[in-house]
Amino acid sequence: MKLLVVSDSHSERDCLIHLKEKYENTVDAMIHCGDSELEADDPAIQGFHTVRGNCDFGGGFPNDWVGEVDGYRILTTHGHLYNIKMTLMNLRYRARELNADFAFFGHSHELGVDMLDDTIILNPGSISLPRGRIRIKTYALIDSTPEGIQVRFMDRDDNELKDLTQIFPLTKHN
Repeated sequence: MKLLVVSDSHSERDCLIHLKEKYENTVDAMIHCGDSELEADDPAIQGFHTVRGNCDFGGGFPNDWVGEVDGYRILTTHGHLYNIKMTLMNLRYRARELNADFAFFGHSHELGVDMLDDTIILNPGSISLPRGRIRIKTYALIDSTPEGIQVRFMDRDDNELKDLTQIFPLTKHN
């Protein structure tokens, strides 16, 4: 299983088109965690499982997307409806209710990954407007490997931020 996760592109179409051209045929799913500020029928966002962010005012995107990829259950949300800037507890509980292996979110523009209750909770950062201590425009690649689930953060020029790479042990909840 291989996933591309991106968030908070804020009307920047070129970065999404670049990611599609680079990864569309090499990943099992492309996921956008909201605040694309694009319409659902925009060609730049086509092919992404996309959720509605607090800056997405058009229709067409759900608040949450729950799907399965290669037997792994994924919860994707923007995060504002779960109050993620204050706590990850609400997102953690929702992921637990859904037996999610992964919970992906955006909103804070700060990249991060952790494992809570056997669920990998990940914010890929912002591909356009990063905040926090690492102010690099980023997205994430997630791979299942024999060692576990590998999470790599990539900068907008497709360079791996090797110091941030992590491997998590994970067995499917299903």
